[in-house]
Amino acid sequence: MATRQRPFHLVVFGASGFTGQFVTEEVAREQMDPEGSSRLAWAVAGRSREKLQRVLERAAQKLGRPTLPSEVGIIICDISNPASLDEMAKQATIVLNCVGPYRFYGEPVVKACVENGTSCIDISGEPQGLCIHDGTWKSAVYGFGNQNQLKKLRTQSNLKPVPIVGAKLKRRWPVSYCRELNSYSIPFLGADVSVVKRTQRYLHENFEQLPVQYAAYVTVGGITSVMKLMFAGLFFLFFVKFGIGRQLLIKFPWLFSFGYFSKQGPTQKQIDGASFTMTFFGQGYSHGFSTDNNKPNIRVCTQVKGPEAGYIATPIAMVQAAMTLLNDVSNLPSVGGVFTPGAAFSRTKLIDRLNKRGIEFSVISSSEV
Repeated sequence: MATRQRPFHLVVFGASGFTGQFVTEEVAREQMDPEGSSRLAWAVAGRSREKLQRVLERAAQKLGRPTLPSEVGIIICDISNPASLDEMAKQATIVLNCVGPYRFYGEPVVKACVENGTSCIDISGEPQGLCIHDGTWKSAVYGFGNQNQLKKLRTQSNLKPVPIVGAKLKRRWPVSYCRELNSYSIPFLGADVSVVKRTQRYLHENFEQLPVQYAAYVTVGGITSVMKLMFAGLFFLFFVKFGIGRQLLIKFPWLFSFGYFSKQGPTQKQIDGASFTMTFFGQGYSHGFSTDNNKPNIRVCTQVKGPEAGYIATPIAMVQAAMTLLNDVSNLPSVGGVFTPGAAFSRTKLIDRLNKRGIEFSVISSSEV
């Protein structure tokens, strides 16, 4: 918890950015929670005091808390100024980093936090949905444009593959019909699979848990939507290979994403009307049942549901992860490092916290085959 050397439990870095504004509001809501800690000390950080002040004033108006701006600290900090990052990190127990794309701006913040003994949480996944802010679009453009660098890093890590337990997971076709959800689906190209693999490696190596196999898909509706997305995807993959193509993609996100991304981001009405559902279909083996040459004998279906994914659910998850770091220390990894959420929080009460905040985890069905 905060001490005289650490005046703030949380610091929201990049609070005046598009996503940072929503994270700021969510921290303020957490402070208001009658079951939470009303003594939560926090601050916002960024380059402009005026912009940070306006963010706090908007949050105060939205939440009906006129005294909020006077209760929250303001730290002037610039991503290009390492000394200012150090000064910010020294004042915080946890930094919530909302300055992206992380490919370009993440490392200096992590470095400052590591060197000053500060925990750091960033937004490890990209939001899906209707009209999305172009910061996410930029992350996608640069991510796909630098795939070769990622392959080199993975090769250099020289990690042994985790063992495959039971029958090998069969991959779906690039476009397939999902009978369970009555919709066509395509492979999800986000970071989810990589994050899950890293989590499985950690749990296997540290707790000897049997690793699972995982694949991610996104439903796209009917044939018309499939054709539209295929065309847009081919268009995107062609342009992202070239420097001038990436510049065009970044300059005109609305045009090249067929309206899914914009520099303005979604309106409040669009955000309020959106939601997400993630459905997981799992197969496995009951306790004591041999995995050798046998098909899985247990099936399970689970779901995670919540409000709009990018700017409501993501801030909720980020803030509740921070509160877990503050209040559930004994169940966290005993050593420092860079962890996926599944690795860091597998033994904590984070899911209970998320359930209370409207991100619902549930088992739909479970049966033996």
